[in-house]
Amino acid sequence: MSEIRLETQGLSRHFGALVAVQGVDFKLGVGARHALIGPNGAGKTTFINLLTGVLPATRGRVLLSGRDISATVQAERVKLGIARTFQINRLFRGLSVLENVCMAVAERVGTAGAMFYPAGRRTDIIDESIQLLQTLKLADAARHRVSELPYGRQRLVELAIAIGLRPEVLLLDEPAAGVPSAESHIILDAIEGLPEHIAVLIIEHDMDVVFRFAKRVTVMVSGAIFAEGTPREIEANPQVREVYLGQAGHAATARAHHG
Repeated sequence: MSEIRLETQGLSRHFGALVAVQGVDFKLGVGARHALIGPNGAGKTTFINLLTGVLPATRGRVLLSGRDISATVQAERVKLGIARTFQINRLFRGLSVLENVCMAVAERVGTAGAMFYPAGRRTDIIDESIQLLQTLKLADAARHRVSELPYGRQRLVELAIAIGLRPEVLLLDEPAAGVPSAESHIILDAIEGLPEHIAVLIIEHDMDVVFRFAKRVTVMVSGAIFAEGTPREIEANPQVREVYLGQAGHAATARAHHG
């Protein structure tokens, strides 16, 4: 395996008597393309919340490039290189697409306050932001308010904001959820075009997306890791089929066979 970018050791989270995440050992290599799947209530979102610092762990550790960040707060983890996207409320819907991305870039370079002065003073930030929008095919919408965009393109703006932070690790929580199927390919194309060094972990229930994107798949059941392997290994695993793929619908699996 390549150099480990993000690792958990015995990571657990209890809510009273409820064990949401139980003793998870997990590794995400540099440049990984990894999917996390499992039935509803498996603990996937809680696990992501533990990685990002939204929730503190009851037990266990989170390591970023070998450094223990278990006690590090969420804002600090972002600065260290962990970005999470597809929380729609992060967008300033009344501002333009370009302004949203500029704010993220400015935050990264430590000049967020300066963005409230005439924009022309920081042409480097604007240039980088425009380049990012061009990469994600959003340049034509740069001056539009976020609220004016179709939902699928709003989610692309979130991806632009996340990449603007230049993360080492990018966590995507059901990136195509709620996006009309006619637009979902735009999201998937953008994800496939991400810089190769970024370690990407995607939570996804749509097996078509998983098979298109992931090189490794981890299956979570009842807060614990149930199985891990390549997409084909996971698809062929009879226990995984029983607890998850069968529930997710045989149609997706059948399509994956022919894909």
